[in-house]
Formats: sequence, C-alpha cells, structure tokens
Amino acid sequence: MKKTLICIIILVLILSVSLFALAACNKDDGVIRLSEVTHSVFYAPLYVAIEGGYFADEGLKIELSNGGGADNCMTALLSNQADIGLFGPESCIYVYNAGRTDYPRVFGQLTKKDGSFLIGRTKSDNFKWEDMAGSTVIGGRVGGVPAMTLEYLLKMHGLNDKQNINIDYSIDFDLITAAFKSGTGDYCTMFEPVASNFEKAGDGYVLASVGEGAGDMPYTAFSATQSYIEKHRDNVDAFMRAIIKAMDYVQTASSEDIAKLIAPQFAGTDIATLSNAIQKYKDIDAYSSTPIMKKSDFEHLQDVIIEAGVMNKRADFDKVVDNSIAQALLDSAK
Repeated sequence: MKKTLICIIILVLILSVSLFALAACNKDDGVIRLSEVTHSVFYAPLYVAIEGGYFADEGLKIELSNGGGADNCMTALLSNQADIGLFGPESCIYVYNAGRTDYPRVFGQLTKKDGSFLIGRTKSDNFKWEDMAGSTVIGGRVGGVPAMTLEYLLKMHGLNDKQNINIDYSIDFDLITAAFKSGTGDYCTMFEPVASNFEKAGDGYVLASVGEGAGDMPYTAFSATQSYIEKHRDNVDAFMRAIIKAMDYVQTASSEDIAKLIAPQFAGTDIATLSNAIQKYKDIDAYSSTPIMKKSDFEHLQDVIIEAGVMNKRADFDKVVDNSIAQALLDSAK
C-alpha cells in the first residue's frame, strides 16, 4: 500500500513539474526580437518607445537588431530569428503573392513617405531633378522600395533608366554610403542622420527629399507572421500601445526634445545634428500620426512596384494588412 501511495505521489510530482515546465515554455517572457531595416532617425517613434521607457512600462524588453535591408529582415522573420520586423510592406506583398501560408502581415504603419535624401558631389542651391540627366545614381537593391520610389520619382521628371540616366542597382542598401564615398556614382540616396553626417564631413551635399517628391505611401511598417500574432497577441498589443504613445509624442514634441531623448541610440552624433535630421522628416510630414494604414496609400505603393516591373499581380489589402489590432487599441483609449 505504501509503495503504491509513494508511486502515485511521485507520478503526481512528475506531472506537476512537467505541466509547470510546459506552461513556462508557452508563456510570453516579454522579450521581443525586433529586426529593423536600418538604423535611422526616420524611425524616431521606435527609439522614443525604447528610450522613453514606453516598452518597459508595458513589461516588454526589445532586442533590437539591424537587418541591413528589407530582404534580410524578412528572412529573419521567416526563419524565426526575429519576432517582429520593421521594413517596407512590399516584402509582405512579395511573400503573400508567392503563396506562403504563414505569411507576415502588417499590423502597424510607422512612416508615410520615403525617408531618403538625394546626395550629390557638388552643392546646388537651386537643384532640380532634371539636373541629373546623363548621370549615374546609386539606386539600391532591385525590388526594394528605396530603389523603386527613386525610379518612380525620376520618371516623373522625364528621367528613364538606360535612356538619359543610369541607375546602379548593384550595391546593397547598407553599402551605398561607402560605395559613394569611394567614388562610385554621381548621386546616391541616404537616410538621416547618415546624410547630415556625410555632408558635415564634407563628403557630399544633401540636395533634395525623395519622399517629398514621391508623395504619401506606407513606407515602413511593423510586421509579424500570422502564427506569431496569434500565439503572442498580448505582446503584440503591448508593443503597439507603446508605439502609439511614442507616435503621439513625436507629433507634439520639438525636434530638439526628441533628439535629446533618443540620443543614446545614435552615439557619436551630436544633438544639433539629430535635431536637424528629425526636423527634416517633420518638414516633409514623414512620420505617421496613426498606425492605421490607408488602402489608397497601399495601392499607391503597389503602383510604384508595378511601374518598376518587379511584379504584375496586386495583393489584397485586407490579406496583407491587419488594421484591427491598432484600431482596437485606439478605440479602447477613447
């Protein structure tokens, strides 16, 4: 009898430990592995959420990594090396059109214009896009929104690749600055604060904003696979609450105050340079005031992609974009 009772107690203890271990494995630990397409003040609301303690207030710890391009960020998501990605929605469109079942969905927009600036080798106080005729510009990766938006904008000004301008697509996004500095091309594009630091060093001149010329489109957004969103919905909700709070702050705070707050994210860049870069983005209305993506902007993005000849099949807005998460949070805050 005693042996039987002892065996039962042991079995109960083993079962209890197993259930506890299983629960621990399934429980969200509050850690989110976030892969960003590049590190730029263009994503100021994200860094406000980090440095302002908004994520911490939600019980989240962000493990931030620089993917060095949307394709790399998408690879990280699909291989489970990242939980959430910050990159252009075009990558989600490509994966969806390819027929993947557990494809990443966009659940929050962060910026609504191209964040790159055109850099030239000579200063021009009266620059016109038409001035680039006959030159070579480093455009970035084929299929990437920075390259396609630039090409779209150049066509608006009568400049067509291989006709009256040469667009170099052979250089990876994160190598553009080094390539241009080493003498490749007559023009290139850079995000801030890289562009301002480049000009400050006397290596080139900021001539124009690509985003201002190309118009509104969902340029960068947060995405995650459907399975991650379903299994970690509490984390996703908490993540978006922090982002919404940070977006509101960026809309109302001065560029200098934002710069001071996010300065730890940009070691080596002074406050004045950061503030100037942030103001440039504010001036062209690049920061989204809401994480809700507009269908019209999504279709404009697809227009740009189709015009570039990268795809000919449109994706269904409601399949690629899930506004319901952010909308529910905004509604509950009213």
